[in-house]
Amino acid sequence: MKTKVLILAMFFLGCTAVSFAQNTKTPVARERQENQVKRIKHGRKSGELTKAETARLAGQQARIQDNKQDAKADGVVTRRERAQIHNQQGRANRNIAKQKHDRQDRN
Repeated sequence: MKTKVLILAMFFLGCTAVSFAQNTKTPVARERQENQVKRIKHGRKSGELTKAETARLAGQQARIQDNKQDAKADGVVTRRERAQIHNQQGRANRNIAKQKHDRQDRN
């Protein structure tokens, strides 16, 4: 009986170690980026964003996506990488809000 418990404990510890070692999921960043892309599309459709503003904001989103892919490339997204992505998304969020409310007309 003790050997079964020991084997189960080792199995669960092994599974936990694997899940920590391969922590490449970024669900919060993914959802946040999806929301930002929707806001950009809505801003363009409603006329709040010009073509140039839309292109700049879309480029910023592409750079964030590239950075996420780079962070995931080694199989682990570290706290530092997550913080960098979070900070980039915060800047992008402020840029979207600023551009949507700057009273420029649509081109």
